[in-house]
Amino acid sequence: MKVLLTLALLLCWLQLHAQELVPGRVYADSAGQYQLIYPGTWQRQSRPDGEMIFTVGKAPEQALVTLRQHPLPARPQGQSTLFAQSQQDVVRQDILQLPQARVLYMKQHYAGSYEEMRYQYTYAGESASRMRVLGRRLWLGNSEWQLEYKAATAQDARFLAEGEQLIESFSFKPPAKVTPISAPTAPQCDDKIYGIAALRVHDDLWEDDCRTIHEFTGSDLSGRPKVHRQVLPFQSYALAKGFDNCLYSVTKAPTNTPELVYRYNPSTRRGEYTTWRLPAQGPENAWISAATDERGQLYFMTSDAAQLVKVDPADGTVTVLWTTDPLRKAPYYTTISFKGAGSHGNFCLGDARTLYQVYSTDGSLMSINLDTRQPSPTLTTLTGLPERGGYSDLLFHADEDGRERLYLAGPKSLYRVELPTGKAEVVRRGIYTDLAGCNTFRSEPVKPPVARAVPPVVPATGTWRGRLLDAATLQPLPQATLRLGLAGAETTVPLKADGGFSFLVEPGKTTVAHVQLAGYLPLDSTYTALRGPYVQDVLLKPLHVGTTLQLERVRFEQGSARLLTSSYPALRNLLKLLTDTPSLTIELRGHTDNVGSAEKNVQLSEQRVATVKNYLVRHGIAAARITGLGLGGTEPRASNDREATRQLNRRVEFRVTGR
Repeated sequence: MKVLLTLALLLCWLQLHAQELVPGRVYADSAGQYQLIYPGTWQRQSRPDGEMIFTVGKAPEQALVTLRQHPLPARPQGQSTLFAQSQQDVVRQDILQLPQARVLYMKQHYAGSYEEMRYQYTYAGESASRMRVLGRRLWLGNSEWQLEYKAATAQDARFLAEGEQLIESFSFKPPAKVTPISAPTAPQCDDKIYGIAALRVHDDLWEDDCRTIHEFTGSDLSGRPKVHRQVLPFQSYALAKGFDNCLYSVTKAPTNTPELVYRYNPSTRRGEYTTWRLPAQGPENAWISAATDERGQLYFMTSDAAQLVKVDPADGTVTVLWTTDPLRKAPYYTTISFKGAGSHGNFCLGDARTLYQVYSTDGSLMSINLDTRQPSPTLTTLTGLPERGGYSDLLFHADEDGRERLYLAGPKSLYRVELPTGKAEVVRRGIYTDLAGCNTFRSEPVKPPVARAVPPVVPATGTWRGRLLDAATLQPLPQATLRLGLAGAETTVPLKADGGFSFLVEPGKTTVAHVQLAGYLPLDSTYTALRGPYVQDVLLKPLHVGTTLQLERVRFEQGSARLLTSSYPALRNLLKLLTDTPSLTIELRGHTDNVGSAEKNVQLSEQRVATVKNYLVRHGIAAARITGLGLGGTEPRASNDREATRQLNRRVEFRVTGR
């Protein structure tokens, strides 16, 4: 994810500080699993513990790259969990323990045969120096490799490019001598969706059912379902579909005693009780919902959401995952748990080890990370739903093109939900107590004779986590106002005491960010979202005297001081800043590239500064608060050798001269 606000700075920095990379030396491990290329000026040495170290320079002006390999516990048969997903929180928490840490990025990637997490951060080192760490962690078979570059940021111009080259050069050598991730045992989960019908017609009257199952083929829920009439031996609210394409259910009776799970095979229309016994559900509680995860394991939750149980169909092991509702830690818990409130125990399982829940009263969505038990910071309110009514389940399902869809069982209808926009639309009429399907977790079977690793489930959604920090001190700014979302649909995102936030994004789409806080330059930027969980902090610049900021997207006609219409949003932001901070005075600074005579470029930059000042004065800003300076091409931020970088030099900035 790249912050467009700082893109010009990054490009400039790369241009000004790019090194002439020296020829490299190839290093390959003795087992023939991997190789890398390190610069010829760097030294390599091995430690007794097997760690490989590459160094250049002399301490304290030194850069260091370490390479470590660790064995991992063997994966259970059928497991296809992404290590990167479970490790991201661990790495992030380690980073945040460092003084004045700033996470530049942290993202995961699945490359086909191996998993990977990449990250970069800075922190306050000794002797007032700031340290930069650039790393990769890779998981292949039952081993983990970790590469990290570490050096003072003051040495970036000397060593960073070569360090990045070394880190990037690491690659596995085919064929890799690893144990591939095993695919779930055949048969594969098919495309059918099932739902427990809440009502039936008997003697021309509607009455409770909860024993009949409707079968839908594929992702088209508008067609007539195949009806498995009264096939459950009890009324049920909970239904899950196993990787064996059988359905698993349990009674809805609030017995507060252990209950057996019932298996029903839709292809043979036969059913039987398993030996799997769920624990007592608690007083006045029922098993209200069930779901399947990426390993084919079955989950059941009670109506108060206080108990979540997992069943492993391979050996019948029943595991209680929690006995206290994790949402108790959420700031909105009191709004969904008061006396007389609806249930939030209806759930489904999605990507990135995330459990999604729906509030039965109004259809609001919430989520919990299964590994950390951390709830989402806010409720997601959907549009297109009735205001009140029984919302009874969620289900992720992949359509014919492989796109993941979220379905919601609501009052009198089934809905399809677009998570990024929060928009719901009716796909069919009907009332269902629970939905079941598992094709979103399906893996393609391995085709002999080539042994291929079956990919884990790559997340179809993204969760952006980060902190809002002071750009100068890197202290958290929880009092700021942060708005995120698609353009025109931004929502206010709550901030924790440490400035932390979490926001669900749609991969590949542009997320708009607006941040405001008195005494700071407003941030108006865009971000491109990635799949799965990723981390990036956001910095807010304090309004100190001497602070300089480019007026992003302020553009002029070529060779002219006439503003392009696309410039006005940025000018309005500057106008608002000056209006909201009456004591603020600024200096406008105009810059050009080096094309043409130096004298004419100075004149042009002065004219462009005058144009911006005139706009501000016409809109009520006192002229005495604004000075101007035309610098022509004397202060380039990037190379003038190519048009792609010359345009970065044609800019207008403002510098704070008083507050």
